[in-house]
Amino acid sequence: MLLRFLTGAPPDLTERAAGLLDEAQRGEAFLPVHPVVVAETVWVLESYYGYSKVEISGVLIPLLEQPVLRVEEARNVIGALEAMAEGNVDFADALLAATARSRGGGVASFDRDFRKLGVEWRAPG
Repeated sequence: MLLRFLTGAPPDLTERAAGLLDEAQRGEAFLPVHPVVVAETVWVLESYYGYSKVEISGVLIPLLEQPVLRVEEARNVIGALEAMAEGNVDFADALLAATARSRGGGVASFDRDFRKLGVEWRAPG
């Protein structure tokens, strides 16, 4: 639904997505959004539609902040979108870092991008 609403393509699915948002605004629908849905939306916007990380963050954050959407782990998701745009890192890495940080933990990974994400990072070995 997020993807169709943001891209306007195809028009029939966009119309249906907008209708669902209207229902939620009237209190007739509950719209939970899981972080995996956001990750998939980011991936499609970047890989298929050619959006930059800054553009993705710019369109997704205002949408996800709509009161009718119930974004799970909203603070981590929004923070990850901001970090993705600012640090030019993958959303999945930014979300993992935000989640680890919120839980007082760190990340073990070979991916050096975690140095940019303000989380305790350890490369294996």
